[in-house]
Amino acid sequence: MVVLSRNVLDGHFPSLVRTCKPPAAELEDVPAIDLLRPDAGALLVRACEDRGFFKVANHGVSAELTARLEAEALRFFGRPQHEKDAAGPADPFGYGSKTIGSNGDVGWVEYLLLSANLDVPSDAARSALLWNLPAFQAAAEEYVAGVRNVVYRVLDLISDNLGIEPRDMLSSLLRDKNNDSCFRVNHYPASPKPLQGLIERRNLVGFGEHTDPQIISVLRSNNTSGFQISLRNGSWVSIPPDDASLFFLVGDTFQVLTNGRLRSVKHRVLADGRRSRISMIYFGGPAMSQKISPLRCLMSEGEESLYEEFTWYKYKKSAYRSRLADYRLGAFEKSKARRN
Repeated sequence: MVVLSRNVLDGHFPSLVRTCKPPAAELEDVPAIDLLRPDAGALLVRACEDRGFFKVANHGVSAELTARLEAEALRFFGRPQHEKDAAGPADPFGYGSKTIGSNGDVGWVEYLLLSANLDVPSDAARSALLWNLPAFQAAAEEYVAGVRNVVYRVLDLISDNLGIEPRDMLSSLLRDKNNDSCFRVNHYPASPKPLQGLIERRNLVGFGEHTDPQIISVLRSNNTSGFQISLRNGSWVSIPPDDASLFFLVGDTFQVLTNGRLRSVKHRVLADGRRSRISMIYFGGPAMSQKISPLRCLMSEGEESLYEEFTWYKYKKSAYRSRLADYRLGAFEKSKARRN
């Protein structure tokens, strides 16, 4: 643990910031899937089974749009702290910094959290868009709409390969007019110069290790390192940055829907220290009242459900009361002896 004085951090970040050693290597074989390939569905399923993680090309979200949204986000995060604070706290939507969740997790991060359900206009969902920021709002809504379409396409391709009928069974959970999807923009600022030599030796935790509770998440970041995933053997590897691709992560709810066949991936972010990092994440969540349980069409004869049925509301409430690193699905397993 590194103790950082408040005068060094200018009062913007916690005085206690955990650090961890960087991983031994980068992951060289990140599953990269061209959505135009005829076998894209099979490749997507294999990546979800093996890693719970992949990136896609030919996704159709323009580089110009992502660059414009990134620029608008950086313009927001460059505002004076008191102006940013006026857009918070994130309850649930708005601006936040330092604190991640309500259970004591902290990180070298500030963020905007917005609703990604563009079908249900809400003043609360746009509470972060203060001080007349139409350019940011327009870019964010256009980006979310584009990413949603990619998510629908990916889920339908996965359904095709798994033999799920109707093929839009998975994507319909996110097409629901009451879906609980959200959009988060994270900013990991460069650290104060007195700390940069230390951070080069031991990276600051920007966002601690966790799995995403939703069905699926889509990440896009600038060309800065720091994103890591945990392999099935428990080792951590860094993911080479690729600002032209969209990175997909299997969430806990998807793991339940497939009765553990597709497994959520644990991931984290280490702050670079010398360069700022910005990432944009779409979290695909179903309606609050949606009941979640393994799909019978994916279970073989005699196969038992590994999980109790629950609503998305119940799981989300449980997940966000836990610590980031907790195994959140444990409380919903029928038998912990079945976990591997």
